[in-house]
Amino acid sequence: MTISVQFMTMVSMVLSGFYLGIALDTFRRFTPYWKRKVVLAYLMEICFWLTQTAILFYILFLVNSGEIRFYIFIACLLGFAMYQVFAATIYKKVLEHMIRIVTNIYLFCKRVVQALIVQPIIWIFTLLVTIILGVVRVIWKIILFILKLLLTPIGWILKAIYSILPNSFKNFLKQIAGFYSKIKNILVKWLNTLKSMGR
Repeated sequence: MTISVQFMTMVSMVLSGFYLGIALDTFRRFTPYWKRKVVLAYLMEICFWLTQTAILFYILFLVNSGEIRFYIFIACLLGFAMYQVFAATIYKKVLEHMIRIVTNIYLFCKRVVQALIVQPIIWIFTLLVTIILGVVRVIWKIILFILKLLLTPIGWILKAIYSILPNSFKNFLKQIAGFYSKIKNILVKWLNTLKSMGR
């Protein structure tokens, strides 16, 4: 490598080390969100370091065609140390400020969507359900009223017919009604017995 290429490589690796410090602090800031999930934590850690290695090697490839020398690691460590000494505290404060801004924007957008889209949809749906239930109740009351109008004269007619029936036939009907009532009571007792046995 020529002197100019070596100089560019040194500068690039120092800047890369500085960038690595920023990336590492950013990654560590979000680590608590998945730290309790062990598998995800290991997976994120591996993906982070693989990604950073690929980025640093790509930068090195652009500068000196990917030639690795010992001083490259020294330059990278120098850049990382410079970040820790001169910029880490400032960057962490800026990062927290940026996270607060993004969080506030997200919460604002969430409230806007909730107020302008979600709540109106819920209100409209509730209104439609209320209207439909009200219409169904009205229709059901109308049906019951019509049935009452139709069945009341029929009841009168049946009572009139029953009143003119002979007493012997009335007694026969009462016996049939009593027989069906007994059968009904027996079936109810059996069903209750079966339910108690099932429990």
